Amino acid sequence: MRSRAELATLVREKVAEVVGAPVEEIDESTNLEVGYHIDSLELMEIGARLETALGVRLDLRELAGIETVGQAIDLLTRRLAAQP
Repeated sequence: MRSRAELATLVREKVAEVVGAPVEEIDESTNLEVGYHIDSLELMEIGARLETALGVRLDLRELAGIETVGQAIDLLTRRLAAQP
């Protein structure tokens, strides 16, 4: 299982790829909607990239509830911990 720090790096990288921002600008408190005006399609794209990178399935309803990078990391931590 990946550490929280590894997941944080991965999430920051995937968000940066989708929004076209430097990864250094993105931290756990970054609000995706306020800071980058991410819409549902972009959020789904981030989710798809994370699913591919981690081999985990994310529910669209779970993704829709994410506001910050930290919440995304928390979600992935829970999902990975629940895998056999």
